[in-house]
Amino acid sequence: MPSSVVPMINVVFLLLIFFMMTARIAPPPPFEMTLPASDSETPLEETATLYLGRDGVLWFRGAEGAQAWTMLGGHDPNEKLTLRGDAQASATALAGVLRRLAGMGITSVELALRPS
Repeated sequence: MPSSVVPMINVVFLLLIFFMMTARIAPPPPFEMTLPASDSETPLEETATLYLGRDGVLWFRGAEGAQAWTMLGGHDPNEKLTLRGDAQASATALAGVLRRLAGMGITSVELALRPS
């Protein structure tokens, strides 16, 4: 191999390492879910994420169900919260979650949608 190619290989590997270190890999959802569709393609801000499953189960920062509500009690009410709800979740369950969040003082909630 010619010696003039070696510096180029070094640069490629350095770029590869740089991109791997700076990339943000999103954790997978705690359970299988399909987000509701939307025509908007506005990206979400990176915030704490609350998951609502199709059966109404909540998941927040490693805690599920009633423990998720306990974890949400420690969430800063001034910080925006992202709600990722399954498209098959009932509107009643969603309304109940939003009502309870408002009762906890968390009023800035952003609903995650997938582009259609």
